[in-house]
Amino acid sequence: MLRFFILTIFLLFFSCFNWAQDFPSAQPTMIVINEDGEEEEVVSYNGDAPLKARFLANPENVGSYIPLYEWTIIKSPDEKPIIKRFDENIDYDFLQSGTFIIELKISFIEGTDTIEYTMDSPFSVTITESKLEVPNAFTPNGDGYNDILKVKEGYKSIVSFKAMVFTRWGKKICEWHNLEDGWDGRIGGDYAPDGAYFLNIDALGADGIKYEIRKTITLLKGVKDDPSSMN
Repeated sequence: MLRFFILTIFLLFFSCFNWAQDFPSAQPTMIVINEDGEEEEVVSYNGDAPLKARFLANPENVGSYIPLYEWTIIKSPDEKPIIKRFDENIDYDFLQSGTFIIELKISFIEGTDTIEYTMDSPFSVTITESKLEVPNAFTPNGDGYNDILKVKEGYKSIVSFKAMVFTRWGKKICEWHNLEDGWDGRIGGDYAPDGAYFLNIDALGADGIKYEIRKTITLLKGVKDDPSSMN
């Protein structure tokens, strides 16, 4: 009799265990994509804009249930979602500074039976405030230091950018849109003469700051570099 009782308890436990294992659920993931196109799976991110991110629901044990997805992105401390999407997987570009909370809810439906899924811990993305600076001079003398007129290292969260260089007579001699690019000091393949040139930059930060930089840049090809004088 005792053996029969133990066997019954075991079968009930095994049946419940299998039912729990087949319970519809999900294992959502967040993947951030850097400027080189490399992907990294994370649960939180703190860095610069623009940021490309991909969110995957990864449903499990769906069986005959029909999953209804709801992704929400909330900019803290607000409670109202700025984005609400209903696809299994979504892509989103973060172009504003601040902290964002990303959460997934799924309703698994089969007839009149509904099983609700909610993430234990939402994802978070924090985008830093913007920063953009340019030097006052550059020395395209081929020594590998300060040979290119470009924005200073350490720029942050710049979501749009346009730079142009003009001669003192107003002729445009260079234009670029990538923060990593710049002017090598040449005009038509030949080095420009030493002297003053005019730099115009129009850029937008993720925090809404508009950068309208209008300044004179000195080209000093024949001068040996002194890092302290290039700030």
